Amino acid sequence: MLTISYLSAVWTTRGQATENAALRGADQVSEQDFSAASEALGHITIATLAVAVILIALVGLVRRRPDLAIAGVAVIVLGQVITQALKRFVLPRPELVEVSSNYTQNSFPSGHTTIAMTVLFAVFIVVPHRWRGIAALVVLTWAIGIGAYTTTAKWHRLSDTIGADAVALLCGCLAAWWLARRGSLCHYQGGVRRGRVVYVVIVAALTSISLALGAALWGIPHLRGTDLSIPDAAQDYTAYLGAHALAAGFSGLTALAFWALWHRVDTTCREAFAPMHSRAVN
Repeated sequence: MLTISYLSAVWTTRGQATENAALRGADQVSEQDFSAASEALGHITIATLAVAVILIALVGLVRRRPDLAIAGVAVIVLGQVITQALKRFVLPRPELVEVSSNYTQNSFPSGHTTIAMTVLFAVFIVVPHRWRGIAALVVLTWAIGIGAYTTTAKWHRLSDTIGADAVALLCGCLAAWWLARRGSLCHYQGGVRRGRVVYVVIVAALTSISLALGAALWGIPHLRGTDLSIPDAAQDYTAYLGAHALAAGFSGLTALAFWALWHRVDTTCREAFAPMHSRAVN
């Protein structure tokens, strides 16, 4: 996902033109929406990231599970290391289309989206199975919102968000693999939690709608051969709406994919359930 989004959006003329059109289209959002997006993104700072890391570690330590604390913190820290390294040193942004200086800087992948998604995955790791649904109700909704807000506030392009989702998913899967190899994960044998199922279905439905809507808003102009490198208010706003919908959709898809890895998986091995030992998370 990271490679495809980077090559198609950053290394092609059409990809850059479409994302630049979305940035121009974001100028047409209401002041209220722009302020809400900027405020939400502005709350993500080094200080708040440090607080999140400390809280994740504390949850694991309070549960007397230092392995979970290590895994949760590692997901967040590794996510930022990879994202910042890719953005600053590894992945260049060639100048393929003529744009203003505001749109030339490299921003792939999105650091804010990486933070939001890795915090979500860290919560999944350290929180017991019985509390996972409640935690997701709060953190998952916030994480998806951050991915969409990056396009509204013009802090990032769509490809930046997709790339960040991929980085976060990689880090989360590595942590889950490490825990499984250590025998830190257990098979949950309790009953189905209907409220959680309803929530997942709702998120899945909204994610599908967002992806379908975004694909239509971006796909139709491309099929018509529209030149998005030429500023046009209607076309630019359509491109923004498509980017916003796709950003929310891909963030939702990434969150659901990681949650699916933890289906009927718990971390209270010593208390109730049979250890999974070295089996992969399924």
